[in-house]
Amino acid sequence: MQNARAVRRFVLLALTLLSACAASEPSRDNGKGPVSGSLIGDYLIGRFALSEGDSQTAATDFLKAQAQNQGNAELTLQAFIATLDAGRPEAVKLARQLPDSQVAQLVLADVDVKAGRWQAAEQRFHALPRQGMTQLLQPLLVAWAQQGDGRTDTALSTLRSYIDNPRFRPLFALHGAMIADIGDRKEDAAILYRAAETAGGPPSVRTVQIDASWEARFGQPGEAERILASLSAVAPDLSITMPALMATVTTRPVPRAIDGIAEAYFTFAGLLQAQNASDFSLVMLRLSLDLRPDFAAARLLASDILLNKKHPRAALRMLNDVAAADPLIAIVQLRRVALTDQLGHPDEAMRDLERLARDYPDSPLPDEQRGDLLRIKQRFSDAVAAYDQAIARVSHPSSPDWVLFYDRGVAEERANLWPRAEADFRHALELSPDQPLVLNYLGYSWADMGRHLPEARQMLQRAAERMPNDGAITDSLGWVELRQGDTKAAVATLEHAVEMEPEDSTINGHLGDAYLAAGRKIEAQYQWRRALTLNPAPDDAKKLEAKLDIARPDAVLSGQ
Repeated sequence: MQNARAVRRFVLLALTLLSACAASEPSRDNGKGPVSGSLIGDYLIGRFALSEGDSQTAATDFLKAQAQNQGNAELTLQAFIATLDAGRPEAVKLARQLPDSQVAQLVLADVDVKAGRWQAAEQRFHALPRQGMTQLLQPLLVAWAQQGDGRTDTALSTLRSYIDNPRFRPLFALHGAMIADIGDRKEDAAILYRAAETAGGPPSVRTVQIDASWEARFGQPGEAERILASLSAVAPDLSITMPALMATVTTRPVPRAIDGIAEAYFTFAGLLQAQNASDFSLVMLRLSLDLRPDFAAARLLASDILLNKKHPRAALRMLNDVAAADPLIAIVQLRRVALTDQLGHPDEAMRDLERLARDYPDSPLPDEQRGDLLRIKQRFSDAVAAYDQAIARVSHPSSPDWVLFYDRGVAEERANLWPRAEADFRHALELSPDQPLVLNYLGYSWADMGRHLPEARQMLQRAAERMPNDGAITDSLGWVELRQGDTKAAVATLEHAVEMEPEDSTINGHLGDAYLAAGRKIEAQYQWRRALTLNPAPDDAKKLEAKLDIARPDAVLSGQ
């Protein structure tokens, strides 16, 4: 689910739970802090390993530290979180020592869930305090435990007040629909699936899988196909998964109550991640995967979070356990390739992409990703060839395909193939007329060449309207204003661009040019000098130094 607005105020409260999972240093003045050298060493190694995304090492060292000082609740908490993150069984033992931790209580409840002790699990879920995130998570967990115990009507009753609330309806109607579906309440399921679909925001891969499966299983294959097709419009990269999703559409995505609880954790992980609460989002995903290790969507989200936290090895490990038969395996394989390249194995990544291009001959994505990797490595001619192959796989380009022509245009421009690049940028705008990235690249290129300046300015104004907080686009607009001789507007625009991107060498250099045009020579020299301190490209650095040489007072006095 992506309806984050419905739970925004609860997400803020949910951050109170972070006190139960944040990596805080044990107190040094409570009389129970680390005292021996080995304890401190184990603790510090664990902290460092955790910061590097190595949860296994972190768990081992925190457990060593905790064993030496078992009365320290904070050390126990650290060891618990590390073992939970590593998926180790010691997490359960440590959870029993943390009665005030909501996460620990969820772990213990999940032990009952896995053992089929549904009433015990329900009691544990009921015992969670109704504060923070559990105001919304708790009723879902309780309802799924009741469904696991065979009490479908009770489970639906538990969710009824939330389903009736328009703010929470998308989330609770979907889970209610899945509960009714499993419980063979077809009429209730149909009503609730429809309520979830009509009340929700943009579709996510999970909601699409779940809704399409319902339609396909109950005689509406055309509607199922339409629902799946809607996903490509929102996330074009998922188009490669469409054949597999269609082939498995009659399989119920959430077949058991234990899977429903995993789904609830995954749902809240997505909501928390949308609010930049990535630490707690990862905890929710670990709980989800503990119940459902084959949950590919959860592994993809966890991998994305780990990569954003600068842990590419952990991100890759997270994806290694996705089954080859999973309908999302194609997108998982593409993510693996990107991570493999990032970890310094470009040849392996390229071989994998060539294999994927053969395995998925109707998809442009493997060749497109190959072009992206080559372009990053500044192998622009090779990138153009890869994009050529990607575009050749698209028989009828449509709006989402603008990015293919844009990417190829960028590679062509960098390979000094401007006529081809210009044609691709124009084609990208024909497919999607208001794409700010295309408007910016083409408009800036024209401004830089002194060509089509009125049209370039109009393009860049449109781009700036669509992305008003983008410093690069604002810089482009200021640059075309300067090229047109509108110095006053250029100075104001470029000053605003520097405010947004103060560490950008190009933007600072452009502001210097605008100051010079406005007769503010000293300020121009300052901006050029500042631009030189911001790691400009070698060619740009030479241009900046040349401007400073020309503007030197002695150069002016001597007539140079």
